[in-house]
Amino acid sequence: MTHISSDRTKWTIHGERAVDENRHIRLSVASVELPTGVRFDQYVLRLPRCVMTAVLDEAGENILLIYRHRFIIDRWDWEVPGGYVDPGEDPAAAAVREAEEETGWRPRSVEFLYSFQPMIGSADARQDLYLAYGADLVGEPHADAPPVPPNVISLADRRKKRDEHAG
Repeated sequence: MTHISSDRTKWTIHGERAVDENRHIRLSVASVELPTGVRFDQYVLRLPRCVMTAVLDEAGENILLIYRHRFIIDRWDWEVPGGYVDPGEDPAAAAVREAEEETGWRPRSVEFLYSFQPMIGSADARQDLYLAYGADLVGEPHADAPPVPPNVISLADRRKKRDEHAG
């Protein structure tokens, strides 16, 4: 594999101006230049760090999911619990807190898996994924949690349905 110098591939940022901003998002326009000399404006989203937790049972056979409506895509969809890391908060603690707030289940422990940027071409939106084996029911989901109770989904059943759909 040939290594290419970052100077030959790095974009130059000539400036960035905010369009709108609140505690959950910053939208700006950056004036950028490609290594070829082409210049253009690029919209940029910056979001606070988020965490998600895949909460499995002890055997790793079932996963705890939330079924909720998302108005942006106008669709109900399955999600793992997650949300923003509060300023100064430990991300692992945030992963446990978010799972408990959204499901009523407190993971016994969480293990950091990896961080990723899901919209890297236009957003700085770091997402940290955690894995938990086992959780204890400690109460009801938080008041602003989805109205549909969380569900435990069999991973084996999901794989079977996926395979049937693909075949």
